[in-house]
Amino acid sequence: MKTVAQRFLEYVKHPTTSDEYAASYPSTATQLEFAAFLAKECEEIGLQAVSVDAYGYVTATLPATAKQAPTIGFISHMDTSPDAKGDGITPCITENYDGGEIPLKGITITPEEFPFLKEYIGQTILTSDGTTLLGADDKAGIAEILSAMEYLAAHSEIPHGEIRIAFTPDEEIGKGVDFFDVKAFGADFAYTIDGGKIGELEYENFNAARAVIRIHGKSVHPGTAKDIMVNAALIGAEIAAALPAEETPAKTDGYDGFFHLCSFEGNVSSAVLTYIIRDFDENSFARRKKRIETIVAEKNKSYPDRISLEIRDEYYNMASQIAPHMEIVELAKQAMEDCGITPIIQPIRGGTDGARLSFMGLPCPNLFAGGHNFHGPYELIPVSSMEKAVEMIVLICELSTTLDFPKNL
Repeated sequence: MKTVAQRFLEYVKHPTTSDEYAASYPSTATQLEFAAFLAKECEEIGLQAVSVDAYGYVTATLPATAKQAPTIGFISHMDTSPDAKGDGITPCITENYDGGEIPLKGITITPEEFPFLKEYIGQTILTSDGTTLLGADDKAGIAEILSAMEYLAAHSEIPHGEIRIAFTPDEEIGKGVDFFDVKAFGADFAYTIDGGKIGELEYENFNAARAVIRIHGKSVHPGTAKDIMVNAALIGAEIAAALPAEETPAKTDGYDGFFHLCSFEGNVSSAVLTYIIRDFDENSFARRKKRIETIVAEKNKSYPDRISLEIRDEYYNMASQIAPHMEIVELAKQAMEDCGITPIIQPIRGGTDGARLSFMGLPCPNLFAGGHNFHGPYELIPVSSMEKAVEMIVLICELSTTLDFPKNL
């Protein structure tokens, strides 16, 4: 039987970066390759009804050992963020962490910059070598789910209902459940194992939209450009400057929303700005989208017919969908407490597959996977946090047989 750390260290060596510009689904072939690998893992630990469909969804079942218990789903995503290099990952292991700096290639992870490190003194911490992200988001979740399923499969004396698991592609680019069949999945409720530090329990998340602004300029020789040249890159800079400087990710937290300029590519002839728009409040979310529309409309008055805007919603705050089913939040909370974990109930400053699934009829709060500093080379995860996640998943399954759930859940 593999440890959760062994499983995780094996998984991160599979490159699975998603690509938001790809026309295929999943967006990268490497995710399909990893899906096939995970399906074999599921079979090896004794899961049933193992499947990889044409879209790359991996699903499997652990049969019930108790009657009249709910069917619970556990879900994690296979892809890693395109924000940082995700291939050629070389994991590094820092054992018995001493509370000091963790030197890697070209970077150093320091407790001065990341004070939470002091919480893990004496523990084993996993990182990349500093040249890539690590992939704990969300291969840690996958490793934790499968380790919990392997444990339950080997201990049939533990009572639990039917358990369904799913591993999804393309979550990082907002397409993780585009083709997910909730009815076929057959769970009464589910949890995504896709959160951060140990103890996180989340059932609120951002409303999210993506805005793409395209600018068509006019390029002529700069020596004879007076009253002729239209510099697309400069127009893009004007648009970026028109948005509030204090409402960016680096200057907001808690329930604050933001505008995030993800990319700005351009020259005199053309420019493309990509923004993500985030807010917890539905009305404020609508106002943010309207603000970008207004800015673009005003700029088009100065530069007629040179600017186009496309805004599409990506997901919504699942709080409204979880509210009628708070017993599933209480179940996770009790499992954490029984494992000696202090629940940290807070909003997700992001989104998960669970947000969209909740609106598709599958209530799906998000639970910790244990990592920190996702989407970049400073990413890390303590082994003890992964071990506690496994314990929590097992206990959720067991406790679900002792609690009363509404018949219409």
